[in-house]
Amino acid sequence: MTKFSLKNKTAIVTGGGSGIGKAISLTFAEQGAKVHILDFNLEAAKETINEIKGKEGQGEAHKCDVANQENVNSIINSIASKEKINILVNNAGIAHVGNIEAVEESDLDRLYNVNIKGVYNCIKAALPSLKVDGGGVILNLASIASTVGIYDRFAYSMTKGAVLTMTYSIAKDYIKDGIRCNCIAPGRVHTPFVDGFISKNYPGKEEEMFEKLSKTQPIGRMGTTQEMADLVLFLCSDEAGFITGSNYAIDGGFVTLNGK
Repeated sequence: MTKFSLKNKTAIVTGGGSGIGKAISLTFAEQGAKVHILDFNLEAAKETINEIKGKEGQGEAHKCDVANQENVNSIINSIASKEKINILVNNAGIAHVGNIEAVEESDLDRLYNVNIKGVYNCIKAALPSLKVDGGGVILNLASIASTVGIYDRFAYSMTKGAVLTMTYSIAKDYIKDGIRCNCIAPGRVHTPFVDGFISKNYPGKEEEMFEKLSKTQPIGRMGTTQEMADLVLFLCSDEAGFITGSNYAIDGGFVTLNGK
């Protein structure tokens, strides 16, 4: 038998059109899962699904605004009417740079709607299907910002702290239904977002800034999206059946080794 197999399982991955979500979607499909990608960028989601199908995997792309409960309910209910949902990965999220003085009310609302309400919407919609036939798995994307102070990340840190505590609450409330709920807490991960952020804010100094940001992790580099996806795969597999209510740091030693 292949370890970490997801054969005959249905997984929903939000924000699966790019970055960490794309790596998770491709990895799940390679392990046998049927993957439903919910993404605001439908074209990006379709590109990921085309890659999955090109490797003889199964999947569907759905245009979805996770902040819109009606939209989320419609899509997830439609999926659940055809197949049991075994895994939900709440990956979709947006970032913001700035301290509290740089955060406008509109920024706060935008981050709340996607990073907190989006997770709430997807979990609430998927729970009825996750509960049946022995339960399932919910995996949330938290952050190192959930547990330590990060410079100039006030609003983002607030939302990721909420993701962490939502994870604990869901794990506690639904353990009796056979539902496991965990989260991972990435440090800096090399994604298209990072490249875009550096290009926009440090034109002409891209290589220098990439090196500087990489060195903020004690291990000396950024993480890869595949490394994130491999941890998510383990936590969503049957091999992790004894793990729930846990937050897994995957940060190159950032939280525990900095300053020591």
